[in-house]
Amino acid sequence: MNCAEARLLLHAHADGELDAANSLEFGRHLKSCAACAAEDASLRALRTALRSADLNYRAPASLRTDVRQFVRDLEPEAPRPIVPLQWLWKWLALGLAATALAVVSLRPTGISEHDTQLNEVVANHVRSLQADHLMDVASSDRHTVKPWFDGKLDFAPDVQDFAALNFPLIGGRLDYLDGRAVAGLVYRRNKHLINVFVWPATGPMKHETEARRGFSVIRFTAKGMHYCLVSDLNPTELEELAGLLEK
Repeated sequence: MNCAEARLLLHAHADGELDAANSLEFGRHLKSCAACAAEDASLRALRTALRSADLNYRAPASLRTDVRQFVRDLEPEAPRPIVPLQWLWKWLALGLAATALAVVSLRPTGISEHDTQLNEVVANHVRSLQADHLMDVASSDRHTVKPWFDGKLDFAPDVQDFAALNFPLIGGRLDYLDGRAVAGLVYRRNKHLINVFVWPATGPMKHETEARRGFSVIRFTAKGMHYCLVSDLNPTELEELAGLLEK
């Protein structure tokens, strides 16, 4: 994670809105970057000050009385309102409530579900490389990898080996994404490792390719499953594997 990416997550981290993987990666960045750590500390200090400071001022009763009298003196012959005052306040309150509801419903939530999933996918990929947990079962035999998932998932992933096409299967593992268990299939292209996350489709997912934190990410739906590929492999070659999985 670089400084630009960390600054995008500062407020979400302070509000406790980051998932575990992104929170862990963000914390690691703060330990190695004094500038971002200082900005994070400054934000937390500001939040503490806003919560503890007495920023409210209650006007004394005498001031409220004087203001009311001043208004009455300006318009001594003010016509009687057509709408009773109590109904006017009720309509105003209703309008304010409707406006507040619209603002809450339409305002952005900070990080979209799409970005959250991509960030989590990349974090899982990076963690698998750093934490020495790339595979739970190391094998190039699809008949060994596929049965390993039996009883560990509520679905059966389609496990294929594309060694003849320079995408050999090297193993698999159990992983988590969007709060559920998913299959993690691991392929290799020359010296590049590729994580392929597979889970049951809940609806169509548009085939798309994006760059995220220096990695290529491809998402699509095929054969009733969602697929998400992530690797430092160039997008063109990663699309080749995606095409093989879609068949």
